[in-house]
Amino acid sequence: MNQLYVGIDVGSAKNAAYLMKPDGSKHSSFSVQNNPGGAKLLTERIVSALTAQKLTSVTIGLEATSVYGDTLVYALREDGRLGRFQRKIHVLNPKQVNKFKEAYSDLPKNDPVDAFVIADHLRFGRMNREVYMDDYRYKALQTLTRARFGVVQALTREKQHFANYLFLKCSGLAQDGDIANSSATTRALMERFATADELAYADPDELTAFIDETGKNFADPAAKAKAIQTAARNSYRLPITVNNSVNQAMSVSIATMRALEKQIKVLDKAIEQQFAIIPNTLTSIPGIGKVYSAGIIAEIGDVNRFQSQAAVAKYAGLVWTQHQSGNFEAQHTRLIKSGNRYLRYYLLEAANSVRRCDSEFRRYYDLKFKEVNKYQHKRALALTARKLVRLVFRLLKDNRLYKLPGG
Repeated sequence: MNQLYVGIDVGSAKNAAYLMKPDGSKHSSFSVQNNPGGAKLLTERIVSALTAQKLTSVTIGLEATSVYGDTLVYALREDGRLGRFQRKIHVLNPKQVNKFKEAYSDLPKNDPVDAFVIADHLRFGRMNREVYMDDYRYKALQTLTRARFGVVQALTREKQHFANYLFLKCSGLAQDGDIANSSATTRALMERFATADELAYADPDELTAFIDETGKNFADPAAKAKAIQTAARNSYRLPITVNNSVNQAMSVSIATMRALEKQIKVLDKAIEQQFAIIPNTLTSIPGIGKVYSAGIIAEIGDVNRFQSQAAVAKYAGLVWTQHQSGNFEAQHTRLIKSGNRYLRYYLLEAANSVRRCDSEFRRYYDLKFKEVNKYQHKRALALTARKLVRLVFRLLKDNRLYKLPGG
């Protein structure tokens, strides 16, 4: 093979590089600063090796390490000196690199060795997809959709913190399934009433008016107020000192949730603006919306780089492990642990929304839900997302709009 392999172990300050010849022997190893000057020096060394060895192609690999490698990838992608060679750049899953490293015994843990392992991993092949950077609009959109993912995760964690405080202050209300623990009504009640007793013995008419104003979705606010007061009376009572501390923690938690929700709205608006300049047909699917469509397209990029819908599913991690021995094959298997977690998240969220709006997806979800007795929703949603992958791939591949069944 007429190819140079370059493994790069990325750090916040320095990058260790290992250049490997086609036969697996060492060409050179060195370190450069993780800055524009270091990137230029790295390119010079790569071009020099290609020229000296009379090679025409180079495969470069680095681990996905937070943001430290992103700017290096941009620099390597944009450097015209590498443009005259056949060049591929791969960002590798650290778990896959570590698994590959286990095949070598007694290797020390240091940057040059890690760079060697990456280079040898490239030489053996079975790489994930090459970094897609032909159109920076996708990367710009991805920056926003991934930021949104992070904020949503933070909001989910904060809601759990609030639910814990709610149980301490008003356990009966936390156990009441009719009102979401972190709903606007629940938050307002916790801000308005300092203790469970205050809520339990508040004036019923005033409480009804308060709930009607803050809830807005209750068909019978008076009945809801009565149920809330019953739940409050059935709650544990805290010592006043502890109760005051819980109130302070709750106040911070509520402010945090509101701030995060505001950030999500800001990001959603920015995502929609960036998404508007990328042609797509996914928004024709009922219920998918612009944000989920953007999240999916930002991670897929140009769909033509995938040979099939199965390749997209594997890239997203929507593939199940196989447990088979002899004539036995397990019926209950798990999703693989690898894959693009951002794409998987947006596909799952989109599937959950689409199944509420599209009759075909709703029937499919219900069918898969009834097939098992454990993890029904989680399993049915994952299978529905897998079905959605087939539709997404076909719409993007053919550049056509979705037509409702029978339409």
